[in-house]
Amino acid sequence: MAVLLTAMGLVALGGLAALAAGRSSRLATILGAGGSVIGCGLGLVPALSVVLGSAPTGWHEAWDLPGGSFHVGLDALSGFFLVPTLLLSLLAAIYGGEYLRPYAERKSLGRAWFWFNLLVVSMVLVLIARNVVLFLVAWETMALSSFFLVTFEHERAEVREAGWTYLVATHLGTAFLLVMFLLLARSAGSFDFDRMAAVVGLAPALASLIFVLALVGFGTKAGFVPFHVWLPEAHPAAPSHVSAVMSGVMIKTGIYGLLRTLTFLGPPPAWWGWVLVTIGLTSGIFGVLFALAQHDLKRLLAYHSVENIGIITLGLGLGLVGVSLHLPALAVLGFAGGLLHVLNHALFKGLLFLGAGSVLHGTGTLDMDHLGGLLKRMPATGATFLVGAAAIAGLPPLNGFVSEFLIYLGAYRTVTSHGALAVLVPAALGIAGLALIGGLAAACFAKAFGIVFLGEPRGERAAKAHEAGWAMKGPLYALAAGCAVVGLCPWPIVQSLGPVLGTLPGQSVASTGSTLLGTGHLLLLATVVAGLVIGLVGGLVLLRGRLLARRPVEETGTWDCGYARPNARMQYTSSSFAQPLTSLFSLFLRTRRRLTPPEGLFPGRSSFATETPDVCREGIYRPAFGAIERVVGRLRVLQQGRVQLYVLYVVLTLLALLIWKMG
Repeated sequence: MAVLLTAMGLVALGGLAALAAGRSSRLATILGAGGSVIGCGLGLVPALSVVLGSAPTGWHEAWDLPGGSFHVGLDALSGFFLVPTLLLSLLAAIYGGEYLRPYAERKSLGRAWFWFNLLVVSMVLVLIARNVVLFLVAWETMALSSFFLVTFEHERAEVREAGWTYLVATHLGTAFLLVMFLLLARSAGSFDFDRMAAVVGLAPALASLIFVLALVGFGTKAGFVPFHVWLPEAHPAAPSHVSAVMSGVMIKTGIYGLLRTLTFLGPPPAWWGWVLVTIGLTSGIFGVLFALAQHDLKRLLAYHSVENIGIITLGLGLGLVGVSLHLPALAVLGFAGGLLHVLNHALFKGLLFLGAGSVLHGTGTLDMDHLGGLLKRMPATGATFLVGAAAIAGLPPLNGFVSEFLIYLGAYRTVTSHGALAVLVPAALGIAGLALIGGLAAACFAKAFGIVFLGEPRGERAAKAHEAGWAMKGPLYALAAGCAVVGLCPWPIVQSLGPVLGTLPGQSVASTGSTLLGTGHLLLLATVVAGLVIGLVGGLVLLRGRLLARRPVEETGTWDCGYARPNARMQYTSSSFAQPLTSLFSLFLRTRRRLTPPEGLFPGRSSFATETPDVCREGIYRPAFGAIERVVGRLRVLQQGRVQLYVLYVVLTLLALLIWKMG
């Protein structure tokens, strides 16, 4: 624990030094990014150690604050979430050093690095806090630091709106967490997590109420539908290395908080698992459908964060169903798939957001309808983005396939061996929903990669695109390698989940280890088949190269369907590529179309555009907040701007309290 706290001290010190550097952007970058890289690298050592089986450690110091103490602990569950958090933060800091360079002349980078380092420290404190007050202080610090990072380009109106949307959403979630922790502290007689976990015989009604409060409070941060509305607004607005950290690991603090709360509540009833399965399927399908309809690359990736949080929640829900109905295989494989997807999503979503940042850095735009042909101009970005696209679609032999395979396997074994509807329905729905999500994700990233990187440039910016430098390419290569390593060598990583699973409700290290051992041969078979396929493809490529080595190879135009002079305007756009699927789900998407058709014998200008606003934002939150604004607006008559009137309000309030007290 001392090593981890020292590491976070270095990160915080680097942020303060960057802030003190003032207008010297170069010095601020060296200090801020350097502090993050050194501190996160050092912090990975104890995190990996406890995940691999070392004994949990802790640190407890008293505070003068009522109910508060500096009580931190590092167990397998915290360590597992720390690994992707520290790894992705380290790579994002390296990437951000070059990415922020164009802003140096018009912005103070010292503040940006201060907030980035503070975000890293606060995320780590959330994961190791063992006291309610410390947890909430870290939670609020995480929210505020990420708010200032989201509003980095605050001169743009849409960025300011995205920042305020995020701030309101996160504080609404915190309100539910306050009530939840107060109920837990009242039952335990303490604000320490250790005492909460030791409570026996919590009333079922109270436990269910706490579960629902945790679901809303932590689900808002994680991006559960319909609490996700801040996510597709804030992630595209932030600098790309910040988007990678927020999407790859920060939203996972919501998943961590929910899992940690479950360890306080005792044996879960089956309906908790059914609720999580429902939320997982809804978030997964909703997220991928709305991603399909997007034109902005980072906004598309943000909706895929909603989708992947849905997959994680689906796995955890099946695990809870398995625990409540005493089905150890479903419990272990559901939890294992959900937790492994936490790691996998950090790898491929971090890769994709950093890749999108390289596209923005090289072209100045993320509008897919103005891109195209970037693979020739940005080969490193294109190749690594393709790896991330295949991984997020769940294609073997990459990491996304492994975690989804575990969830499939647990659900499939349950469907084929148990006939009770209470378990058959969620397992069958899990299989069908995961298959639908995977198919739609593959279609979405065929669109994203094809429209952005293939074909011909659709605009001057794409035609003049340039590749990023090594500070930005290096993290892309590292994350792409991580996706490949987990996919090609899954068994050691899955086996290491045993201690982590042992911390979850109804699990033990011995039982989880034996169940995971039974999946080893299937994972080995998948790895061997994937290796053979890669070897076959590689062999064919080498054979083709040798056969063509001594022959002239020429390039010519492809068949152009009779058009003598085809141009980039004849290519698919992001709307037209996805139109067959978005039309199929038009009942849910409610896409708006703006058409100016060609008219007359010699038509002039015509146009067609689509826009798909978030139905939850438009149908739930906008009307609700509009009604609140109208009600509160009627109270403006009380605010006249006169100090004397405000003093009168204070006197009347004190008088009313005095009368109430005397009565």
